[in-house]
Order: sequence, then C-alpha cells, then structure tokens
Amino acid sequence: MTHRIRSAGWLAVNAFSTKSLLGAPFSASRLKSLALAMLVFASLGVAQAQDSYPTKPIRMIVPLAAGSAVDGAARLLTAKMSQNMGQPIVIENITGSSGLIGADRLAKAAPDGYTIGGVNDSILTMLPHIYSNIPWNALKDFEPISLVATIEWGIVVADQSPYKTLNDFIAAAKANPGKINYGSGGSGSPQHIAMALFAQRTGIDLVHVPYKGATPAAVAAAAGQVEVSYQGLGTVTSLIQGGKLRLLAVSTPERLAQYPDVPTVVQAGVSDFFFNSWFAMIAPVGTPKPIIEKLNAEMQKALADSQTRERLVALGLTIRGTSAAEFGQATQKQYALYGKLIKDNKIQAD
Repeated sequence: MTHRIRSAGWLAVNAFSTKSLLGAPFSASRLKSLALAMLVFASLGVAQAQDSYPTKPIRMIVPLAAGSAVDGAARLLTAKMSQNMGQPIVIENITGSSGLIGADRLAKAAPDGYTIGGVNDSILTMLPHIYSNIPWNALKDFEPISLVATIEWGIVVADQSPYKTLNDFIAAAKANPGKINYGSGGSGSPQHIAMALFAQRTGIDLVHVPYKGATPAAVAAAAGQVEVSYQGLGTVTSLIQGGKLRLLAVSTPERLAQYPDVPTVVQAGVSDFFFNSWFAMIAPVGTPKPIIEKLNAEMQKALADSQTRERLVALGLTIRGTSAAEFGQATQKQYALYGKLIKDNKIQAD
C-alpha cells in the first residue's frame, strides 16, 4: 500500500512536468489542488506507517552499564513488550560520563519510534545542573513516554567489612574524616548524589571514587576496593543474595518486604532522609504522538503481566506506569528540585 501511495505521488508530479513541457502549464488553482493532493498522499503514508508500527526491530539505548538497576528493569520490561508487539526491542548499552554519551546519541537519533531510551532520573534531572556543556536539553530534546518504576536504594558494604550496621559506618567516618572512600557510577551519577547528600546530612567527609557505571562500583565495593557504596537495589540484589555485599540500610519510608531485617536509614538514626531514583522510557523529540501512545500502551500491557511485575519488584522496584503527560510533569518538578539541592550542597563533577 505504501508503494502505491508513493507511485501516485510520482504520477502527480510527472503529470505536472509533462503538461508543462507540452506548453500547457497548470493554473494557480490547479497547482494548489495538486499540492494539496500530494500533501494528502504524504499524510496517508505517515499515518499508515504509524498504524502498522512497529514493522522492524526497535533499539532501546540504555546510557548505563549492563547489570545496573535500569538495565535490568529495561530488559525485563522489553522482553514482555517484544513478545506482545511481535518485534524485538534490542537493548544497546552506551556508557560513559554518567549517561551523557548515550543520552546524546538518543537525542540525535531519528524521531521515528525505532530508537527509544531507557534512562534514570540522573540523566534528565541531575546531570544538567552539574555539567555546563551538555549538547542537549533535558526538557526540550526528548519526548516522555512513561515513568515505568521507581528504584529503591540502600547503602552497601563488602560482606567482610568491619561495618556491621549503618551506625558503625557513620562512627568510623566521623573518626576518620577524609579517609573513607565510596564508589559511584561516575561524577553526577545517582550514587554520587545520594552519598553526597547523605554525607552532608550526617556531617561526614568521604572520598569519592567514580567508576564507569553503577555495576563496576558495586563490584568494587564487594571486592573491598572501596569501603561503601550507595546503590539502587536492582544493581546489587544478586551480590547481596550471593553473600558478596551486606545491606546496611534502605532509604525507603518503611522496611522492604524483601529485606525485613534491614532497617531504614531513618530507623538507623538519620532523620528525614529518603532517596530513590526511577527508570523511565523516553524518545527523541519529534517522535509522532501516535507512536508515543502506542509505546505507552504496550508498556502498560507489559506491566500488567503478573510475572513481569513480580520480577521487577524482586529487583527492588516499585511499579508506576504513568501516562506520558504525568511523566513530563514529574520530570519538570524533579528537575527544579534537584537543581536546588545540587546548588545548595555545592555538588560538582570531580
């Protein structure tokens, strides 16, 4: 059908050319009619392409390391979406600069629905306040699809660490200012922001050791190369279950069902401290609204699957599944919130 529409447009153009060459040019009114007809042909082609979307594999750029909380959630979600849509969604991890490189690749991709992104909140709401030379605009160069889930967080140390409780760690840090280090997924990453805010709140002085992604930072903590790390639970679940990491506390309002014996940061004595992040789907700006709506609907359908939900919850995620408009509004609010927090706490890229 697309081929026939293109053929009709070709015939219209060449009919005009032939008549002109024969010395019978169109009148102004006939030219307007011809232009309108061609516009209709083109619109029909675009509409038809959107109605049949997707007709080929979709690429999801995840600007974070494989094995990170967002990566794990993206793989679980897209596996079900691929099954339902009849086309594979292929994850491409493009790491570096805490997600800036992958986000740049996404911002510059064709807005046709065949390149989308799976990101965390750091990329859209934290990094723009830390780096001044980002070549894209977090609020203008992407189309929101959905806030899929929030990622719950906790403070981890190696299983062999002398810190058995969060209070042990805080006491050691206060006794040894500037001597205890922590690992993060890079300057401006959520791990960096979380621990910087925690250090500010508790009055401790720590040394930041940035890695190229949350997963390498978690592995470094498990190996004792850094003494502590603040991590999304989806990144460290397997290391905790495998006896490589010890979870000292979770930064949730209440204890998590998966870790009933682990206190919250507040329960451990740090008043009014909560932290989480989120996994969201976005697309390059200009992606047609029907495609955004289709992707949102397929995301909602995947989240309705009980097995998919259970697996996401097991990774330490809380299911959200918002509309595109709700996610857009939430992004703007958090952008302003983190902008103030980062400025007030003088958080900078190392």
